[in-house]
Amino acid sequence: MNYPLNISFKILALARQLAVTDAGGNLIFYVKQKAFKLKENVGVFADREQTRQLYTIKADKVLDFSARYHITDEHGVSHGSIQRRGMKSIWKAHYEIYEGEQLVLTISEENAWIKVLDSLLGEIPVLGMFTGYIFNPAYIVSRATGQPVMRIAKQPAFLEGKFKVEPQGPLNEEEERRVLLSLIMMILLERGRG
Repeated sequence: MNYPLNISFKILALARQLAVTDAGGNLIFYVKQKAFKLKENVGVFADREQTRQLYTIKADKVLDFSARYHITDEHGVSHGSIQRRGMKSIWKAHYEIYEGEQLVLTISEENAWIKVLDSLLGEIPVLGMFTGYIFNPAYIVSRATGQPVMRIAKQPAFLEGKFKVEPQGPLNEEEERRVLLSLIMMILLERGRG
């Protein structure tokens, strides 16, 4: 892929939709999260018109803080899963990426204080609208050995979410796909931040 990748979405949209583009502005994925579902169901498409669905990301539980989100392609082949680590994620966002049942990668927030300050100031009327300019969380994707392989950072924006994804280490094509799809799901779960 042509890095850095950019992920963008409108914060106030009813059904969350986001676009993943490469450094040249070419669309890689267009993602639509179905609104008003008790069980998360996210479609990942090849085009903005949503005519060709490439992947589906579905939760295994209804409205659960630590549900596992399974990633499958259009043929039903599994490409792994992502799961938020319940109590660990209260202070500092922490997700685990699995290949089958084996933990292969983790996503960890770089600075927990950004989450705390964003939560506190986000509740203040008017001021809460501007936290997207001030608090920009960043996350590191690491192998189970601790070696960083990818970094995603929120970019300053008003009434929209913008993220930049950059490689930090080597990944094969399947790992790269799994990481990117997991980051998309993480963004959808952490959407209210910054």
